[in-house]
Amino acid sequence: MNRKIFTSLAMVSLVALLVSSCTTNTKPPIAAKKPYEMVMHGDTRIDPYYWMNERDTEEVLAFLNAENDYTESVMKSTDKLQDKLFEEIKGRIKEQDESVPYFENGYYYYSRYDEGKEYPIYCRKPNSLTADEEVMLDVNVLASDHSYFSAVGLSVSPNNQILSYGVDTVSRRQYTIYFKDLSTGELLDSKILNTSGSVAWANDNKTIFYSVKDEMLRPDKVFRHSLENKDTSKDELVYEENDEAFYAFVYNSKSKKYIFFGSASTLSTEFSYLDANNPYGTIKVIQPRERGLEYMLTHYGDKFYIVTNLDAENFRLMETPVNRTEKSNWKEVIPHRKDVLLSGIEVFGNYLVVDERKDALNQLRIINQSTTEEHYLDFGEEVYSVWISVNPEYDTELLRYGYTSLTTPSSTYDYNMSTRSKELLKQTEVLGGFSSDNYESKRLWVTARDGVKVPMSIVYRKDTELNGNNPALIYAYGSYGASMDPYFSSARLSLLDRGFVHVLAHIRGGQELGRQWYDNGKLLKKMNTFTDFIDCSQFLIDEKITSPDKLFAMGGSAGGLLVGAVANMAPSLYKGIIAQVPFVDVVTTMLDTSIPLTTGEYDEWGNPNIPEYYFYMKSYSPYDQVSAQAYPNMLITTGYHDSQVQYFEPAKWVAKLREMKTDDNLLLLKTDMEAGHGGASGRFKALHEVAFEYAFMLKLLDIKK
Repeated sequence: MNRKIFTSLAMVSLVALLVSSCTTNTKPPIAAKKPYEMVMHGDTRIDPYYWMNERDTEEVLAFLNAENDYTESVMKSTDKLQDKLFEEIKGRIKEQDESVPYFENGYYYYSRYDEGKEYPIYCRKPNSLTADEEVMLDVNVLASDHSYFSAVGLSVSPNNQILSYGVDTVSRRQYTIYFKDLSTGELLDSKILNTSGSVAWANDNKTIFYSVKDEMLRPDKVFRHSLENKDTSKDELVYEENDEAFYAFVYNSKSKKYIFFGSASTLSTEFSYLDANNPYGTIKVIQPRERGLEYMLTHYGDKFYIVTNLDAENFRLMETPVNRTEKSNWKEVIPHRKDVLLSGIEVFGNYLVVDERKDALNQLRIINQSTTEEHYLDFGEEVYSVWISVNPEYDTELLRYGYTSLTTPSSTYDYNMSTRSKELLKQTEVLGGFSSDNYESKRLWVTARDGVKVPMSIVYRKDTELNGNNPALIYAYGSYGASMDPYFSSARLSLLDRGFVHVLAHIRGGQELGRQWYDNGKLLKKMNTFTDFIDCSQFLIDEKITSPDKLFAMGGSAGGLLVGAVANMAPSLYKGIIAQVPFVDVVTTMLDTSIPLTTGEYDEWGNPNIPEYYFYMKSYSPYDQVSAQAYPNMLITTGYHDSQVQYFEPAKWVAKLREMKTDDNLLLLKTDMEAGHGGASGRFKALHEVAFEYAFMLKLLDIKK
């Protein structure tokens, strides 16, 4: 591959922007063009904005700041509306709140929020909920001197004395692990840098295992550390993942008897295990990796349960003795089914709970391990989402699960697997007079252009007349097999109460309809993802649910790729598009192995070093396919410290769109200079981003209230 800057343009000005007015920002910034040649498979691409890859230069910072200034000036007229939306959304949140406690190893654990505070406070009580509260970690105190703060991976030692947790203050998902003595409140001297954020405890209460990240932000090594040793540079390397397509991780089994070491890529997994009572013992492989073989591991008694795709596209459940773990010893427990995806399991002393997916909906299947009698939970709604929650105890008949729908706030239940009775422990309280009776949700099926039926979930106020004059927002993801399940959003009410119809399109690339739904939306079938979304959008128009002058599309990350591709392919369908941290420069990124996550993504997008994949991904890459045509109004957001999708992808995309598009529609780039892929930290600060995006749509609809 030959990459060079045209020598004839070597004297291009270092000034990135030519802004027509020095005193106002009413005209968009114009980025400097420095053609950069890239040749691959006999194909030449010219990237005039490749210079934006150079982080922290005055040129790059000037461009991003100028775009932010321009965006702010354009949206200035919505300042009051943004404030109203923010207060409206915030006003639905119960500020003084806490989670449902769960019991583990003698303590009840929960988190709570104090009124006005951005971050959670993690607490516990010994033996009884009436006992005095112990504050383990007040994240508000830790975050007080930081513009961004994330605390993850909280884990308590088996003797309940030491808390470990990971901290990221940059939003690059590189965590420093700290250890806190819960009896004194003091931090231990051990501090471990550049980790994934969590640890696995050995049962001696002093030995822990953790994974660290390489320069590509890939977790590639697992180390053993003793809390008796303050010098972490002497920690022992116990596992190294040399295949760049795999990432390494470590965790405790639910039984606490084993420590599991995992290594995973898009299409393959491999697990090893270690006796947690013997942290310096021999680490044993469960089943050596094979390309295309995926399996997940759960310990139960004298065996391991294994969820695997071995001769089973939609996965099946196997079991194997703990001392004979190779696949030749695996025995089938639940067979493969063509119409049901087996997503995972939860094991109890006498029950097995199976998380399944059928007809684009989750199911929970309860199996009595003694009698093999089984049943499914009934949730009573047409469109919903359910998940297995925190269940650390083995010897219990209670299953804790979470539930939500487009009209039902997030709820936590305890279900008695023996009596089949359930108890609602908590439903997120929505302030401001919310009633689910005012809203209606439906499941619709759209016939795609190739005849495949694509499900959509929609929600709207019952008093909204579906006559084609309604504004609508369609959202989707469609990658990595990640299913976009229906969920409740109190923020979304601000749209629904203004007449919006909200739509989740369950397009190919997710796993809503099984593994084949994923397989038919990736690699050389990726185009199905985009055409499904377009066909769902056209359906909304044809069925008089909305119209092109009132339809908005939104997607983030790989979903940003989705709406970016759709903007090129079917721009006339949309009034506006919001692309959040979008992955849009597909070919260049996938050719650049110095960018985090690249090589591990070959099984998702293809390896562009192979001509077939190169030309296919170029055919849909939003950045490569920008052309001289009219585009919808567009709001594009990014984070300067984004480790998943680098800031320069959306920045270059905006610059090229400005150069090429033939319309006068809005094109805004908003860069959070303090955040990364997940946006702002803190429960209220992030709401300003939501209010801004909503105001963008309402401005275009001339809705001022």
